[in-house]
Amino acid sequence: MAPNTKGPTFAWLDPSRLYCNSQALSDCVKDLLCPFQKEAIDLVVGIDAMGFILGSAVATTLGKGFLAIRKAGHLCIQTQSQEYSDYSGREKMMEVRLDVLSPGLQVLIVDQWIETGGTMKAAIKLVERQGATVVGVAAVAIENSEGGKWIKEKYKYSHCIPEELQSQIDKQYLDSFKSFAS
Repeated sequence: MAPNTKGPTFAWLDPSRLYCNSQALSDCVKDLLCPFQKEAIDLVVGIDAMGFILGSAVATTLGKGFLAIRKAGHLCIQTQSQEYSDYSGREKMMEVRLDVLSPGLQVLIVDQWIETGGTMKAAIKLVERQGATVVGVAAVAIENSEGGKWIKEKYKYSHCIPEELQSQIDKQYLDSFKSFAS
């Protein structure tokens, strides 16, 4: 995972290189699905934009469909929207189409990273407002921020970060960053 080199309006690291290696991506998906082996999952929901990559891989592995939660203004059909604050504190809006989620549908929500929890909480609200059940939340990492802890307390969750690295994730600095040139 590479450190942020562009400043405070960007996330503190970029884990997307994980997707460039087929074995790493496959291992990540297997790790994410491990806690949900006994869960009935009908649909995988991915959050715009990086959650689309990981969510699609999870859906394909499960043999299930994939629903995208988009940034507001990108869908040309009727939607429901939800305001949220992202990791940088910016106020944003996301939306989901109205013709897929329904009462009783069991959903796994996937995103690349949960830093403050604001984006994931908004996605959960959108899914639950349409009557679907969130069986769990999966991400490469879930920081132990206030929002991250809330998600971990309320929902079954999974991530790919070994326990010994969680404190580095929470400090938003990995020891491996020392090997990157500035």
